Amino acid sequence: MQTKGFIRVLTYALILICLFYLSFTIVSNHYQNKAEQKALATAGIKSADTSNEKYKAALNEYLDSLANEKVYLGYYTFQQVREKELGLGLDLKGGMNVTLQISVPDILRALANNNPDKKFNQAIDNVSKNQTAQDDFVGSFCKEYKKLAPEGNLAQIFRGIDRIKEKPNANDREVQNILNDEVNSMVDNSYKVLRNRIDRFGVVQPNIQKLQSTGRILLELPGVKEPERVRKLLQGAANLEFYTTYTLGDIVGSLRQLSDQAQANKTTAAAPAEAAATDSTATAEVKAAADSAAKAAAEAAPATKDGKLTLAQLTGFEALASGGAGSPVVGYVSAADTAAVNAIVHSPMAKTILPADLKLAWTVKPEKMQGGHEAFQLVALRTVNGQPVLNGDVVTRATSEFDNLQGQVVSMTMNDEGARQWSIITNQNIGKAIAIVLDDQVYSFPNVNSRIDGGRSQISGRFTVEEANDLANVLESGKMVARVNVASESVIGPSLGKESIRKGLISFIVALILLMIFMVCTYGWQAGMIANLGLFLNLFFTMGILASFQSVLTLPGIAGIVLTLGMAVDANVLIFERCKEELRAGKGLKAAVSDGYKNAFSAIFDSNLTTIITGIILILLGSGPIRGFAVRSTS
Repeated sequence: MQTKGFIRVLTYALILICLFYLSFTIVSNHYQNKAEQKALATAGIKSADTSNEKYKAALNEYLDSLANEKVYLGYYTFQQVREKELGLGLDLKGGMNVTLQISVPDILRALANNNPDKKFNQAIDNVSKNQTAQDDFVGSFCKEYKKLAPEGNLAQIFRGIDRIKEKPNANDREVQNILNDEVNSMVDNSYKVLRNRIDRFGVVQPNIQKLQSTGRILLELPGVKEPERVRKLLQGAANLEFYTTYTLGDIVGSLRQLSDQAQANKTTAAAPAEAAATDSTATAEVKAAADSAAKAAAEAAPATKDGKLTLAQLTGFEALASGGAGSPVVGYVSAADTAAVNAIVHSPMAKTILPADLKLAWTVKPEKMQGGHEAFQLVALRTVNGQPVLNGDVVTRATSEFDNLQGQVVSMTMNDEGARQWSIITNQNIGKAIAIVLDDQVYSFPNVNSRIDGGRSQISGRFTVEEANDLANVLESGKMVARVNVASESVIGPSLGKESIRKGLISFIVALILLMIFMVCTYGWQAGMIANLGLFLNLFFTMGILASFQSVLTLPGIAGIVLTLGMAVDANVLIFERCKEELRAGKGLKAAVSDGYKNAFSAIFDSNLTTIITGIILILLGSGPIRGFAVRSTS
C-alpha cells in the first residue's frame, strides 16, 4: 500500500509539473495572438502579411514592448515565457536556415601576422580557389606551400604563434597540428560570438551546430521573419574603432591637388559641357542655400553618367569648403558614385598626395539631401601609424537607449584602461570631432565639448529601435576573429510551416483514432477505453516533459511521438494477452490482472530499453531531423 501511495503522489506531482510547463505555451500563444490582432488593426489588413512594413513594424513594436513586462504569475516576463514554451521547429514554424563559412584564409594570414611572403600568399590563394566544403583547408594549404616552396619553413612563417615560439624548430607536421588547433580555437570563438548574438536577438530555441574540420557553422532560426536583418547581424565583424579627425580645411589643398592631378592623368576626365553645368549648379546651390553648405555640395555632385567627373565634382568639397571647412566631412556622394570616388582616393597617386595618416571612410547611412535624393558622407579620419587612436576592445557593455535630442542611441561603457585613455583623448580634442567607426563604416562623429571621464560614450545615427538593439548586441557579443560569409541559406515561409503543422496534426490524429479503435475492437469497450486513457496520459506526459526541457517540436518529432504511442499500445497488448492467459489457466480476475502485469513487465522493459538505447545513439551521432526524432521517441 505504501508503494501505491508513493506512485499516486509521484503521478500527481508529474501531472502538476507537466501542466505548469505546458501553461507557458498557452500564455505565449495568447500574447502572440493579441499582438497579431493589434498589428492587423494598425496596418488595416485582414490577414497576417509579413511583407507589409506597417504590419511588421507594429507587431515587432508590440512584442518588444512586452519583452520585459511580467505577464504570467506576476513573476515571468514575456521573454521568459517565450523561452519556456514548447517551441516549433523550422519545418513547422518557418524561419531561416543558414550555413556560415568562417574564413580560414583570414585566420591563417592573421596567425602569420600578414606575412608578405609571395609563396605563402599564393598557396592560400590557390587553395581558396580549389577548396570544397569538405576539404581540410589547413592540410591543403600546407601541401600547396611545400609544392611552391620545397625549401620553405612553415615554422618561420608562423613564428608569432606562442606554441611555435616555444618550439622554433618544429617540423611541418607539428606546425600543421598547431595550425589546426589554432583554427579550431578561433572557430570556437566565432561560434560563441554567434551564439551570443542569436540569443540576444531573441530567437526562441535556435539550433546552432559547428561542422567539424570545415570552419562552417549551421544555424536554424525558427520564426525569423527578417532574413536581411539576421544576415547583417551574423556577418558583422564588430571591429569597433575610435578615430580623431581632420577638418576639411586641413586637407582641402591636398584634395584639390589630387582632383587636378587625377584629371590631368585622365584617371577621371570631366567632359567640358558637364563640367560647366556642374560648376554652375554648385554656384547656384551655394547662393540659394547659404544655411546649408552640405546641401549645396550634394547638389554639386550629380550621379555619374559616363564616369568622367572629377573628384571635386563627385564630392562637391569645393562647395563645402566655401560654406565652412570646420567639419570632418569632405564630400556628399550618391551611392552610384561611391565606387568612382573610391577608385580615386585609394589609388597609388592618392597615397603620394594625401597625408600619410589620412583615412577616408563612408558613413553607414546616407543623408537625405535637398531635392529628395540621398548621399553618403565621406569622412576624414586621422590614424596613428595606420591604426585608430583607440580600439573597441575596451568596451565592456553596450545598451540601446532613447535620447530626447538624438533619438535612439547606443551607450557604451569602457573598462578602466579604456576610460583612462578616453579621458586623455577627449581632453586633447575639445572642439574637434571624434569618429566612431564599426567595420570601416562611420556611425557618428560628434564634437567633443569637454573632457569625458568614466569611460562612457554614445553612438548616434538616426537608428530605429531594431537597429540600435542589433548594434548593441553586436558590440556586446564581441568581435569576430575572422570574416564570416554566408555559404548557403534558405528561408521557409510561415505558410509552408502552417501547411506542415496541418498535415502533421492530421497524421497524428488519424494515428491516435486508429489506435483507439483497434484497442476497443480487440479488447472490448471497458478494457479498450482504459488502455486509451493510458494513451492520453502518455501523450500528456510526453508533451509536458518536452516542454520542461524546452525542446523544439518538429515533423520528425511528431513521427517519434506517434511511434511512442505505438509502443504504448504494444505494452497494453502484452498486458492484456498475459491477463487472458492467466484467466484461461483458471485464476480469478484480480489474480489474473496482478500476475498479467508482473509477467508482462520483463518484455515491456526489454522493448523500451532497446528503444532508449537506439534513441541515445541517434541523439549522440545524429543531427537535425534525426536527433529530433530520437528525442521524441525516447521521451
